[in-house]
Amino acid sequence: MKIMIRRSPDAGLSIYVPKKDLEEPIVESEYETLWGGWIKIANGWVLDLPKMASDTKLPITIDAKKRSADGEGP
Repeated sequence: MKIMIRRSPDAGLSIYVPKKDLEEPIVESEYETLWGGWIKIANGWVLDLPKMASDTKLPITIDAKKRSADGEGP
């Protein structure tokens, strides 16, 4: 799914999912740099992010994969 990741002064990192009109803060991540691991957002979704350079500029629109709700993930 296409998501936009951005940094906001009050909420830290957040994502926006245009097709769902959903904006949620990132509450946990596998790696400090985000890229190549999973992130967890406030509504409980866990998304896998692609590998990218650690100095990738934000905001950015990327393809992320939502993990299934069958217990797979952190």
